[in-house]
Amino acid sequence: MTRGRLLPVLILAAMAFPAPGTAQTFATDDPVLEAIWEEATERSHLYELGHHLMDVIGPRLTGSPGLDAAHDWIVETYREWGVDAENEQYGTWMSWERGPTHVNLTTPRVQTLEATQLAWSPGTEDWLEGPVVALPEAEGPEEFRAWLDEEVEGRFVLTSFPEPTCRPDRYWEEHASDETVERMQEERERKSEEWTQRIMAAGMHPAQLPQALEQAGALGVLSTNWSEGWGTIRVFSAGTRQVPSIAFSCEDYGLLYRLQANGHEPEIQVSAEAEFLGEVPTYNTIGRIEGTEYPDEYILLSAHLDTWDGATGATDNGTGTILMMEVMRILKEVYPDPKRTILVGHWGGEEQGLNGSAAYAEDNPAIMEGMHLVMNQDNGTGRITEIDTQGFLRAGEYFSRWLSQVPSEVSDEVDLIIPGMPDDARSDHASFVCHGVPSFRLGSHDGDYRDYTWHTNRDTFDKIVFDEKRQNAVLTAMLTYLAAEEPELMARDKRVLPAANAGEEEGEWPSCRDPLRQWPM
Repeated sequence: MTRGRLLPVLILAAMAFPAPGTAQTFATDDPVLEAIWEEATERSHLYELGHHLMDVIGPRLTGSPGLDAAHDWIVETYREWGVDAENEQYGTWMSWERGPTHVNLTTPRVQTLEATQLAWSPGTEDWLEGPVVALPEAEGPEEFRAWLDEEVEGRFVLTSFPEPTCRPDRYWEEHASDETVERMQEERERKSEEWTQRIMAAGMHPAQLPQALEQAGALGVLSTNWSEGWGTIRVFSAGTRQVPSIAFSCEDYGLLYRLQANGHEPEIQVSAEAEFLGEVPTYNTIGRIEGTEYPDEYILLSAHLDTWDGATGATDNGTGTILMMEVMRILKEVYPDPKRTILVGHWGGEEQGLNGSAAYAEDNPAIMEGMHLVMNQDNGTGRITEIDTQGFLRAGEYFSRWLSQVPSEVSDEVDLIIPGMPDDARSDHASFVCHGVPSFRLGSHDGDYRDYTWHTNRDTFDKIVFDEKRQNAVLTAMLTYLAAEEPELMARDKRVLPAANAGEEEGEWPSCRDPLRQWPM
């Protein structure tokens, strides 16, 4: 290391490991709360856990070797801490392993493009090279079918709306005049409607287009799913079964579209390595610290482990995963003999419909019967600022009492949403709410989560704010301890029903979805 590089490196190290906060205001002199604070702030394991999960293991697509490796690593880590843990199978899924994706523009000039395969995309045996075309401006299905028969074979096809600007709206609104912003929005709306007409002219559901294109001989299906952030796209599932489905950044997709639209006949070369490994078991990882007085009463810490695989799933949901791991570590260290049994669930298959947590709830009725409460975390890296009581009318009493004992530096950040509304779809707590189990989302502030990291190609380790994750560990560990010490189980008898639809007398409590336990295709 040269002398000139020393100062920047020291600065980066300080940013990676912020000094733990020393100020705390306890409302009680409870030694366990004080020990939780000290363990969470002075001896945090979050950075090491995050590095291993995101940087070493990486993406954790359902059924993939990466998800299996994560499940096994969590079990091994828990056992090293003295926490009982095991992987519990809940179903099977198609295993798919991503390899490198390389896409180059070769005509009219040479440029490496920012692109990646969609999940479960077929790979290429070798480099593919060919021209790029877009969906046509057909008058109807007959003209579209003629285009399929005559113009698609041996070509890559652009299938997504080409955004006229990849500059996020808030930058336009901050820097441009009102008239310019209005013209931009009008142009985008007009062009979006024109692109919708191209899709409607095909005479088929948009989800059928990729397979129609591959059956017509396309070399590959090209798309973009802009998240409205610089260079950021959402990366979901492929719609093809024989040829690669490639997702491009908003910027490079727009480049290809403009070249072909202006008669410059772009050509690209694609190498996309991928392998289908057959149907394999899918798991939840369950950790356990046994209760001493009420072993058949439970507190469940909840976070899904699986991800989409456009990046490494740092904030969805690596941050929730390492938070709950850290909370279990802290509690095993400072509160090893809880009154109630403390469980942690690291779920598989959340991204395909809450499958892992829904299966666990369905398969464990006795645990559901004895469940005190569930706390789930699944929305990014920021500090926890909201607890929605999910329609359980008396939940606010418990959380208010517990939060009053948490240091104000942490508890003052948290808003209780009372009575809230039962949530039937957003994340894994919904798998338990529908059974009438008090289950709650520990909601973080946004931190550009929706625009830049949720299901995107930018959801990586560097987006984690470890100072705020340490604060979340303090809060969650203290709430868990206080819940374990609560004299009685949380009341679940009084609940708020969702608002009724027009013409109905009364809304209904959300019903439980059937977990999808097998690859559906």
